[in-house]
Amino acid sequence: MIKTILFDFGGVIITLDQKEAMRRFGALGVPDVEKRLDAYTQAGMFGDVEDGKLSADGFVAEMSAMCGKEVTWEECKWAWTGYKSDLPKRNIDILRKLRNMGYRLVMVSNTNPFMMAWACSSEFSRGLDDECPEGKPVSDYFDACYKSYEIGAMKPSERYFRHVLEHEGISPSEALFVDDGAKNVEMAASLGFRTLCPVNGEDWTGKLMALLEKENNM
Repeated sequence: MIKTILFDFGGVIITLDQKEAMRRFGALGVPDVEKRLDAYTQAGMFGDVEDGKLSADGFVAEMSAMCGKEVTWEECKWAWTGYKSDLPKRNIDILRKLRNMGYRLVMVSNTNPFMMAWACSSEFSRGLDDECPEGKPVSDYFDACYKSYEIGAMKPSERYFRHVLEHEGISPSEALFVDDGAKNVEMAASLGFRTLCPVNGEDWTGKLMALLEKENNM
C-alpha cells in the first residue's frame, strides 16, 4: 500500500520554461547559454550550485567572472526563476486533498538557493490557495522537502534516493515517485518505487488518483 508520495518540483508541481531561463541568463551575458542549461540535470557551475559544491555567493562570483561584469545575487535569482512558467491551481488543490486523505507528501528536487528563495516565500502560491489567498511557501504543502544542494547529490544518483529513504524511514514499495525526468523515474523504479512520469506542464492529477486507487486496492 502506498503511504508516501514523492513529488519532483520543476516539471511536476510547477511548469518549467527552459527557453525563458536561457533568455535571462543570456541577457546577463552568459555565453553559449543553450549548451550550459538543461531542463533536468545541470552541469558545470550550474550543476555545482545544485549539488552543493558551490555556494550561492560562489555562484554569483563565478557568474560575474563568466559574464565579465559584476552580477548581483538578485540578478542570479531573476535568471534562475526564469525556469518557473506556471503553478497550476489544480496542483495546490490536489496536494491539500492528498494530505487530507492521509498521505505523507515529500518534495524531492534538483534545485538551488535562488529558485528556493522564491519557492520558500509566500509568493509561491499567492492568489492560488483558496484557504490562504495571500500565499504560502512550498514547504507548507509538504511534510518534508529534500533539496539537492542541501543533500550534496542530484537525481538520478542512487545516493540521492538512498538519502531520502533513510531520512524518511520508508520502504520503496510503500512510496510513489512522481517526476517528469525519465532517467529519474528509471532509477526510482529500479529501487522498487511505484512511479509516474508526466510530461512537463501536463495535468497529471487524474492519472495520479487512478494509480493510487489501483495500487491501494490490490
